[in-house]
Amino acid sequence: MKRVAFVFPGQGSQAIGMGKAMYDTYEEVQEIFEKANQLLKTDITALMFEGPADELTNTVNAQPALLLTSVAINHILRQQGVEPVITAGHSLGEYSALVAAGSLSLDDALPLVQKRGQLMESAYPKGQGAMAAVLGSELAVIEEVIQDINNTSTETVDIANLNCPGQVVISGTKQGIEIAQEKLAEKGAKRVIPLNVSGPFHSRLMEPAAEQFREALENVSIRDAKVPVVANVTAQTVTEQIDIPDLLVKQLYSPVRFEEIIEEIIQSNVDAIVEVGNGKVLNGLVKKVNRRMKTFAIQDPASLSEFMEWYKEES
Repeated sequence: MKRVAFVFPGQGSQAIGMGKAMYDTYEEVQEIFEKANQLLKTDITALMFEGPADELTNTVNAQPALLLTSVAINHILRQQGVEPVITAGHSLGEYSALVAAGSLSLDDALPLVQKRGQLMESAYPKGQGAMAAVLGSELAVIEEVIQDINNTSTETVDIANLNCPGQVVISGTKQGIEIAQEKLAEKGAKRVIPLNVSGPFHSRLMEPAAEQFREALENVSIRDAKVPVVANVTAQTVTEQIDIPDLLVKQLYSPVRFEEIIEEIIQSNVDAIVEVGNGKVLNGLVKKVNRRMKTFAIQDPASLSEFMEWYKEES
């Protein structure tokens, strides 16, 4: 049997129509979506299928919508006999990875990420935080620039995502990010692109949200993972229940070490890395880490069928 890893997308991968093709094809997906509407006390299904886009993009809506899509597709994959040997997710995607690994139930995970979104939205005044993607710059140069800003001003800038070679995301105060953009351009960064986000995620400015989130986690049943989950904070595998809550708290204000996560997955000798959920963002990052790695992105019946054809082939 082929060995596959499942990776799950995070915020930014949401789009109007997400999950609809699977919903229209599988009765089980319809049941999962109906259950989600009840758990979240809102018609998340209508928002996902019809928009409006700005409302879907709100952190408090985007997070459960992305989790729901990923978990529903994972459910269909399991029904078809596909079990991952290892899972991981990008930021929010770590919750989908924990559900897929049997550590969290959907019933607990959906309200939990809704709460996570609320806390992230309210942790820092809207419009005063920012994030930007830095392309084509050495990590050492980025670290030097942000350290200089942190040491010589009242602004805050941190590294938020280590996505792949040549792509690092920074996060912090709006003015701090603007200063960093200028300095990084001067030091040869190819591009510094402001991100359309509502807050300074994965920076120290999220620490107040993290402490409140720790309380929310105390009301959730977390079990040992049945397969290893590669944690965002450490880029190392975790399976024991006792270790998971602390990693999820730290994740809110720590960098997402996605490049190292992919390297860790590749070392587990998988035949393919499968992005489960809306979009193909993670596929692109995987290819930049290791272009020889076999990848799939499953978000609708057509991409599921293509994957299953490969999966059932004799090795």
